[in-house]
Amino acid sequence: MILVIDVGNTNMTMGVYEGEERKATFRIMTKMPRTSDEYGVLITQLLENRGIRATGLEGSIVASVVPDVMHALMGGLVRYTETRPMNVGPGMKTGIRIITEDPRAIGADRIVDAVAAYEKYGGPVLVLDFGTATTYDLITEAGEFAAGITAPGIRISSEALWTQAAKLPNIEIKKPKSILAQETISSMQAGLVYGQIGQTEYIIQKVKEESGIKDLKVVATGGLGRLIADETSTIDIYDSFLTLDGLRIIYDKNRKNLGK
Repeated sequence: MILVIDVGNTNMTMGVYEGEERKATFRIMTKMPRTSDEYGVLITQLLENRGIRATGLEGSIVASVVPDVMHALMGGLVRYTETRPMNVGPGMKTGIRIITEDPRAIGADRIVDAVAAYEKYGGPVLVLDFGTATTYDLITEAGEFAAGITAPGIRISSEALWTQAAKLPNIEIKKPKSILAQETISSMQAGLVYGQIGQTEYIIQKVKEESGIKDLKVVATGGLGRLIADETSTIDIYDSFLTLDGLRIIYDKNRKNLGK
């Protein structure tokens, strides 16, 4: 079994795989400061609650967009799981060739999503991740990471409203009964949700138009992705475990480097 960890700006999502089978998933907050021992103990406890022995893992792999947590997290993994964790980055085998102007600027999470979408659904594919940011990444039929679009995520937009406008409250992000809102909370929900749907549909349309790829498959993931995917026909597939599956795929492609 292997442990895969996706370190996002808001949450760390973890999964345990035995071969291609996902055995367990966990989620903890990223922003809470922790030492390597705290990470080690927490991960050990989460695993043990699912009947998995931390020191029985074959290996581990991490993709992170938060450099500040990596020293403590990697140290905790080494000490408490006794694995040599892989860190997704330049030089790893992914099966995806990045042809953008600055390949090193592409976030590890986006590479992982691209790998998973291409391996699971084939190319050409447009990968949408509704996380802290909303990202749209174009992978060609030949497995080339050709372009990426980055927009504020729904939660960031919500926080901007209630932190910057004194009379607007912090709200639950959900689809209101009608876009014709008649009070503050549903008014904000309508703007956030329908605004995101509109943005999503327009960006997908423009990507297809400018790339000339009319048969482009659209795959979405991310915490709020289901909310949007259920409301538009422009998204073909919603895959909540796309990133974790991508980490498992990349581990398999690079396991020989560990002498396994």
